[in-house]
Amino acid sequence: MKKNTHKRTDAEMLPEYDFHHGVRGKHAKRYAEGTNIVALDPVVAEYFPTAESVNRALRALAEIIRFRKKKTA
Repeated sequence: MKKNTHKRTDAEMLPEYDFHHGVRGKHAKRYAEGTNIVALDPVVAEYFPTAESVNRALRALAEIIRFRKKKTA
């Protein structure tokens, strides 16, 4: 089966879009790995300004939960 090589002529594509220097699949590997993006409330973000600080706090909380489950079991 041949690859479709004709140019797109969508009405939604504006003339100023320039994909001449685009690289196909540039971010495909990272996209395939997946991410979980969570929006923090502004007040919470004041206390946890970076992804590292959020992860550290959540890991500590997970450890507390794990410890309490072992203690009650």
